[in-house]
Amino acid sequence: MATEKEVLEALRNIIDPDLKRDIVSLGFIKDLQIDGGAVRFAIELTTAGCPVKDRFREQAETLVGKLPGVTSVGVTMTAMKSRRPPATRPETLDKVGAILAVSSCKGGVGKSTVAAYLARAIQREGHRIGLLDTDIYGPSFPTLFNARQPEVYIRGELLQPVAVDGLKTMSMGYLLGDRPAVMRGPMASNHILQMLRQTEWGELDYLIIDLPPGTGDIQLTLVQQAALDGAIIVTTPQALSLVDVARGILMFEKVKVPVLGVVENMAVFTCDGCGKQHHLFGQSSATLKERFGLETLASLPILPGLCDASRRDAGAAIAEFAALADRVHRELGKRRAGGQQKPEVTAEDAHIVIKWPDGAMSRVPNKALRLACQCALCVQEFTGDPLLDPASVPENIRAEEIDPLGHYAVSIAWSDGHSSGIYSWDHLRRVAEACQ
Repeated sequence: MATEKEVLEALRNIIDPDLKRDIVSLGFIKDLQIDGGAVRFAIELTTAGCPVKDRFREQAETLVGKLPGVTSVGVTMTAMKSRRPPATRPETLDKVGAILAVSSCKGGVGKSTVAAYLARAIQREGHRIGLLDTDIYGPSFPTLFNARQPEVYIRGELLQPVAVDGLKTMSMGYLLGDRPAVMRGPMASNHILQMLRQTEWGELDYLIIDLPPGTGDIQLTLVQQAALDGAIIVTTPQALSLVDVARGILMFEKVKVPVLGVVENMAVFTCDGCGKQHHLFGQSSATLKERFGLETLASLPILPGLCDASRRDAGAAIAEFAALADRVHRELGKRRAGGQQKPEVTAEDAHIVIKWPDGAMSRVPNKALRLACQCALCVQEFTGDPLLDPASVPENIRAEEIDPLGHYAVSIAWSDGHSSGIYSWDHLRRVAEACQ
């Protein structure tokens, strides 16, 4: 008969491709039972949508099945529960595996379209999906899902989601119809919270919340009440949009919501006559990864016909949406697994001090780091030329606030009033090396 130690040693050969560690040391093996030659255990994945779950199951069955005395192997695949504090999360969300926000701090970047087609891509993987439209002043779902005036039912005290080809949806647009939402901010916030708290979502693997554009009271209230597991920021390759990306990152990190990455929408147009690619909004001199330290989850082209997500197969022919769903699963898994080391950044009178995970130390002069800011206010978006005049930066400039941003960057607010500077760890290391 195989022992527990032998089973665990066999399972150590299974390496998570994203976390680069074996599934035993990651704590994925749960409820291991050995009864004679029968071995049973669960593999607790970081998310229900883990892209390698079938591979893990097959490897586990093969590796444990080869042990002497093992006659059968039973593997149950489960998923981690949310690690977000549940104190404020409504009871209607108790059976939701993960809650994600799709955000943009500027309107007109295609946020709602991305949210809808991402939901369809995840649904086609076999997951249970809900989608909540919280844009009370400009709801998109009645148009996107061809549900102009659906019947919205109440059972008990709870709104019943409107099912659109298997996708559970809810929107203030369903309730208002074509009427405008004429209401002030506090009233709008209350109506949105009602939809969040009083919609009977039931059991879902993912609930995707389509946030209204901006970083105001409505967004902050929603983010805190829903206890989000992660956020996705949608932008277009324009300087104005990228300034707002920085604001969105800072908003989510202030309320301890991990930003999973950025979706660059309407990035390129391919001419159907000559096949040449055109960057209608310009092509940035730096990638989003270089600028913010965040992964680019998808770079979506301009495509005709992305206006009807009413069918399950909406977007099925567009490979970028399937890839986006895969990246979202992986990035959420990384955040839930935790344990990622990051540098420690502190301020001295004239320097920023960085202690790197490998133990090395760097001291960067304040002015050098201020001049190295890559935000759209300091660097010309398309040429990469500096916009910041070195003479305008005081010699005695100092850091007034330092905020780590997840595992990917740090934000520094300077004494000259500049507060949108986001320094990725890679950029910070390059600046530190240049100052040595």
